[in-house]
Amino acid sequence: MKNAIFHLSTCSTCQRIIKQLPNIDSVVLQDIKTVPITINQLEAMYELSGSYESLFSKRAMKYRSMGLNERHLSEEDFKRYIIQEYTFLKRPVAIISGDIFIGNSKKNVAALIEALS
Repeated sequence: MKNAIFHLSTCSTCQRIIKQLPNIDSVVLQDIKTVPITINQLEAMYELSGSYESLFSKRAMKYRSMGLNERHLSEEDFKRYIIQEYTFLKRPVAIISGDIFIGNSKKNVAALIEALS
């Protein structure tokens, strides 16, 4: 997979992070609302991260509204929900030179900036 960042153009946090990144022109930016992630892309993310749960956003509003917080979800459940509903992908997800960076923690963003420098 090429260097890519999966984000939401409507997410101010994603936009703030993208603005901080060096050499952004060498990265494919995919707005997951307008260009949904494919099963192949999600499986590639899984290969790098080791779990679908690590890619799943438990902060998504639908997580509580659908009652998922009260259920024990399997890896297959996490995969299915991420494919069904783009808001369940923890954002941003960046794949740079075979490494994956998931989410918006300061440590993660710093590592992503380093990887792109």
